Amino acid sequence: MHRFSIALASAISAVAFAQVARAADLPVKAPPPPAPVFSWTGFYINGGFGYGMYNADTTWFGPNGQPFLPLTQKQGGRGWLGTVGVGYDYQFTNKIVAGVLADYDFADIKGTIQNQGPFTVGTMTENSAWAVGARVGWLLTPEILTYFNGGYTRAHFSAADMVSNIFPLTGTPYSTVPSQTYNGWFLGSGLETKLPWFGNGWYARTEYRYASYGSKTLPDVTGVPISLVQIKPYVQTVRSELVYKFNWGL
Repeated sequence: MHRFSIALASAISAVAFAQVARAADLPVKAPPPPAPVFSWTGFYINGGFGYGMYNADTTWFGPNGQPFLPLTQKQGGRGWLGTVGVGYDYQFTNKIVAGVLADYDFADIKGTIQNQGPFTVGTMTENSAWAVGARVGWLLTPEILTYFNGGYTRAHFSAADMVSNIFPLTGTPYSTVPSQTYNGWFLGSGLETKLPWFGNGWYARTEYRYASYGSKTLPDVTGVPISLVQIKPYVQTVRSELVYKFNWGL
């Protein structure tokens, strides 16, 4: 019995050794490749639409510079806009993204302008604006970015044909405030997220932007200036955009 136990143990040991040796000869499976790291670094283009509102501080003067009463009025306008742009982002850490941007707005933000001296009123429209600047953002998740931006902006407002608001039925312009381009600065904030169901590279963005422009003093003219008006616009916009990033987010 003792000899049988020794023989059985020897046989088991031999089989086990053979299995180990066989396993050692088998090829070892390579580890799976690491998951790709999501990144916001890259160039992008964007386009979308939005809604805008402007206020304009207007102060009217006589042709010799004497002020009318009331001294300053706040005019206002509302309307839609379309926007296109380009930019570049760089992801510095797993939380911080910063970049540069440029965009152009096609606008129809329309409002009134009123001269309380000869009692005339006209329509003044912001019909375009462009901006260049920078943004810095914080990643709430690897695919959702909240950000702030700011920079330089320039907006164009149309001429305003002034008609009498005492005898409005004639419809004949009494005078004209010429079109003008205003320079200023903007600040904004927004949220941007990847759209995985659109395919690689697509993002959605919603942004609020505030722009303040410097004042301009313009003539209100018939053949000669009948008065002067100082205009200082402030514009607020909300826009929703689709963004395509050329690095496909990887």
